[in-house]
Amino acid sequence: MKAKIKQQSISLFEQKGFSETSIQDIVEALGVTKGTFYYYFPSKEQLLMDIHSNYIDDLLSRQKAIQETVSGNQQKLQAIVELLIGDIQDQGPSGRVFFREMRHLTPENSQKVKRKREQFRLNIEKLISDGIAAGEFRSDLPSGMVAFAVLGVTNWSYQWFNPNGGITAGQLAEIYSDMILNGIT
Repeated sequence: MKAKIKQQSISLFEQKGFSETSIQDIVEALGVTKGTFYYYFPSKEQLLMDIHSNYIDDLLSRQKAIQETVSGNQQKLQAIVELLIGDIQDQGPSGRVFFREMRHLTPENSQKVKRKREQFRLNIEKLISDGIAAGEFRSDLPSGMVAFAVLGVTNWSYQWFNPNGGITAGQLAEIYSDMILNGIT
């Protein structure tokens, strides 16, 4: 039931926004009582924190797997771009809630999520620094700025990219990877 509450909430938060979605909206959509909701989540904000934590923890886990299993910094960077764009197709509503609704977390919860987001970015920055040291990437570009650029391009895609439109997630990831890698190699 906890997973069902989260899924329904993600859908409602994406459609209506966090502020405009009430606990009553969530339980009515599921046909359960508020008591059921409160059994799993002490508050709507804690539910949002759970959504955020699961989303960023999953990204960090998959990023770590890429770092451990893919050889070559160019290939690792391409795999991370594919991961981020593929998530729009696979977890689009969760991603949109993640990027759009963070402002509704308490300052303490927001800081926890920001630290994890920062770790994800720092991992990309290190990958780029390693690529520069290995001669795979241009040495005249600051790795921190390149990491921000990669995340800016990929994360903004949540706002406009429709995987059911004229281009697939894989094709968009290829376009971005080509643009990024040819710009820094």
